[in-house]
Amino acid sequence: MIVIEASILSADFARLGEQAREAEAAGVEAIQVDVMDGRFVPNITFGAGVVRALRPLVKVTLDVHLMIVEPERHLEAFAKAGADRLILHQEACPHLHRALQSIRELKMETGVALNPSTPPDALEEVLDLTDLVQVMTVNPGWGGQAFIHSQLEKIRDLKRILDKGEHSTRIAVDGGIDTNTAPLVVDAGATVLVAGSSIYNDKASVADNVAALRSSVV
Repeated sequence: MIVIEASILSADFARLGEQAREAEAAGVEAIQVDVMDGRFVPNITFGAGVVRALRPLVKVTLDVHLMIVEPERHLEAFAKAGADRLILHQEACPHLHRALQSIRELKMETGVALNPSTPPDALEEVLDLTDLVQVMTVNPGWGGQAFIHSQLEKIRDLKRILDKGEHSTRIAVDGGIDTNTAPLVVDAGATVLVAGSSIYNDKASVADNVAALRSSVV
C-alpha cells in the first residue's frame, strides 16, 4: 500500500487547520508537520503548539519531522502535544540509538531522515529501532524545491539493506514529490510519499491534487 502524507509546510498558514482537514478529506493517510529551528536548517516554522492545535482537528496520523538541533530535548513536548510519529535527522542526533529508544518509551513511532549527502548505511545500527526512514530528495529547509534525481539510487540501496536484514522499516520520500517523481520513487522502493506543493497550490483543489498523485502510482 502506498501512503500519502500532506506536508503542511506548503499550506496556507492562515488556514492551517482547514487545510489539514481538506487533506484528510481527500484521503491522505497522514499530515506531516515540518519543525524547523533556523539552526539545523535556515528556515523557522512550527513548534509543539501547532501539533497540539491540529490534534483535535484530524484523525489521521500526525507525523512530526524535527529539523532541529538537540531534538532529544523536545521529544516529550511533542508526545504530549499529540504527535504519532517523530522523525529525527541522523545528522542532528549524535546519540540516535538513545533518542529512538526514548521515542518508543513515549509510545510514538520512530522515524529517521537522511539528508541528500548522507549514505543509507549510516542507519544500519539503528534499523531495529526505526519504523520509517525518510529519504530527503531535496536539501531540507524550504518547500517547493526541485527533486534530486541522484537520490533514487539511495532509495534502492536502502531497500536492499532493509531486505537483507529482513527489517519491516518503511521508506518515505520527502522533497519534490509530484505526479512525475512519485512513480520513480515507488519503483525504487518507497511506500510513503510526503508531498507539499503538489498538494497545496493554486492550480487545483487539494482533493484533485491528492487524487492525481495517488493515480500516478496505482
